[in-house]
Amino acid sequence: MTALARVLYPLYEERLRWQLRGSDLPKHLAVMADGNRRWARESGYRDISHGHRAGAAKIGELVRWSAEMDVEVITIYLLSTENLSRASSEVELLFDIISGVVEDLATEHYSCRVKIVGHLNLLPPHVAERMQKSAAATTDKPGLTVNIAVGYGGRQEIVDAVRTLIDAEVAAGTPVSELAKKVTVESVSTNLYTSGQPDPDLVIRTSGEQRLSGFLLWQAAYSEIWFTDTYWPAFRKVDFLRALRDYSRRSRRFGK
Repeated sequence: MTALARVLYPLYEERLRWQLRGSDLPKHLAVMADGNRRWARESGYRDISHGHRAGAAKIGELVRWSAEMDVEVITIYLLSTENLSRASSEVELLFDIISGVVEDLATEHYSCRVKIVGHLNLLPPHVAERMQKSAAATTDKPGLTVNIAVGYGGRQEIVDAVRTLIDAEVAAGTPVSELAKKVTVESVSTNLYTSGQPDPDLVIRTSGEQRLSGFLLWQAAYSEIWFTDTYWPAFRKVDFLRALRDYSRRSRRFGK
């Protein structure tokens, strides 16, 4: 960053904050933290792990920025079911880095509750246990809720929700002939990974890709979506505030 940029950046940030005063801001923010590997390559690193580690460090910043703007829930997409098919060495690295993120968020440096969302049976048992143990330590902490989406796929989430619903109905003695009637929008929503939480108001995707890639397919039906070419490790607070400003200027009609 040049000397001029160091002077102008805080001024621009303050201007954005001023523009957001009194605005309608998202309560649930969902983020597709994309572009770690491309950022590493374009930054001159031969080892893409630098990108994953830089991206992990950015998550703590996002949590702090969101707390400042009274966001209540953040869902961060870190590892999809498709990502699990990458080279085993990279997947193992991601498991370790993401576990470290959860452990960091569980410390006294953050005021947040962490929830792991995804098909955890797809993860090695020791990895799932490590993440869940750290997340459990945050249950009684004040502050916003941070959903870490790992081993996550939107289609799989809906399948899991319907299976859980049917299993519960069968256990309750519901006749087979009546099961179909029990599958409603409300009952499926109740069994999603994010059950009890509001649907995301705003979805941010970094790296220039303009698609949801299976992220929160059910919950994001009426979410506003904001795309940026910036890679996740390079995502700055001004980018975050610009996304909120754009959201505040949109008219949400929810299909009406």
